[in-house]
Amino acid sequence: MKKEKDLQLELARRKYKIPNPFIYWIYYFVGLTPLLGGKYHPKFEVKDSTADYKGPCFLIWNHQSRRDHTFLTTANYPRRLSIVCEYNSFFRKHLAWPFKVARIIPKKVFTDDMNGMRAIRDIIKQGGCVAFSPEGTSSIFGDNQPIVPGTGRFLKAFNVPVFCGYMQGSYLTNNKINSDDRIGKVFYQQKLLFSKEDLQKYTAEEIEDIINREFHHDDYEWNKTARIKYDSKGKICNNLQDILYRCPKCGHEFEMVASGNEIKCTNCGNGATMDDYYDFHPFNKDCVIPDTPSKWAHLERQAIIDEIRKDPNYSFSVHCKLGTLPKDHFVDKSITTEIVGEGMYTVDHKGVHFRGTKNGEEFNFDLDYKTIWTYPMTVDVSIFSFYLPSGYHDFYPDYHCAGKIIMLTEEMHRLHVNKFKNFPWFDYMYEGKELGIDEKK
Repeated sequence: MKKEKDLQLELARRKYKIPNPFIYWIYYFVGLTPLLGGKYHPKFEVKDSTADYKGPCFLIWNHQSRRDHTFLTTANYPRRLSIVCEYNSFFRKHLAWPFKVARIIPKKVFTDDMNGMRAIRDIIKQGGCVAFSPEGTSSIFGDNQPIVPGTGRFLKAFNVPVFCGYMQGSYLTNNKINSDDRIGKVFYQQKLLFSKEDLQKYTAEEIEDIINREFHHDDYEWNKTARIKYDSKGKICNNLQDILYRCPKCGHEFEMVASGNEIKCTNCGNGATMDDYYDFHPFNKDCVIPDTPSKWAHLERQAIIDEIRKDPNYSFSVHCKLGTLPKDHFVDKSITTEIVGEGMYTVDHKGVHFRGTKNGEEFNFDLDYKTIWTYPMTVDVSIFSFYLPSGYHDFYPDYHCAGKIIMLTEEMHRLHVNKFKNFPWFDYMYEGKELGIDEKK
């Protein structure tokens, strides 16, 4: 009898070594060409290179786009990086083989993934350099996200030097709103952030604060000064309503329509065009348009912060299709999971909930905010995702609300638990408001 194939079990049993020199050279060479990194006209300023350090180390960076890996590789060659990537990508048909030969490390982000941790440990023991993003996912709204809680303890436990890469412009070339390449320029800087002595000197909390400050960046705001054109081929606003779902003039939600170079509220007509510098141009003087998409998203977040505190019975529900990873075959290039069910997804003060079906059977779950605080975004913001004990799941909402689901879940967590803290520079959003109220009981 033929044994049933189990790709997830095979990946769990995979052993990891430092990348093969010849394979890595091919990867590096292609990254220099217009086929990959070269077309973005990257500029490098490497003060401290991992190539000049012979022992084990980490390279962390502010994760802006799915193209970041090519800039990391170019900046640090000939040092061979063992790059960490989200687990679910290893099951996509066009990525599975390249990831295997390049010895990319899978990690179930925002979880206690022991297989991923063992792979990282093995590379460090071999004297390698592990490159990972402590944010856990690439930028969603154009600015950086708080790093994963526990990063400081993780780095202190390994006690090897930590190099830091800093991207500018990478988000504007390719992001989770629209995966089309928008050719412009990318800038990369790198330095040694923590020596072994630094890691021993600082507390875990101080290490996390330092990383968050180092990563502090907003690509939209940066380009107000840099003034670099990113060629969108007339599609600069496509899918922008996935994150800009609330009209800043009338306050209606999910009435924004974005395509081509225009975003408009179908309720009140408020809107703007956007050029290839990512500058908004309001239709007229009566339109209310924030200066950048990230500032627009900040206003949406602040509205959520206020609303959930005013309404103890607040609840938001949306019908979703449910996707999971198959065990015996890879998924097609254009998708991340296969649809196996559907149901209602709800976010309220008690947690997140699902009532529906999976593989033809009833499927329900309830997670509190100690369990979930944000989502490991995959390809774009049309869906949201996370790991359950039964595996990786994608949720495909019926309309453009994933941006709200992300912010709403984060802010419910901050209200009730507040382990995944926001930045000090956003303290104004919470002024006079309680945080972590459940933890105080």
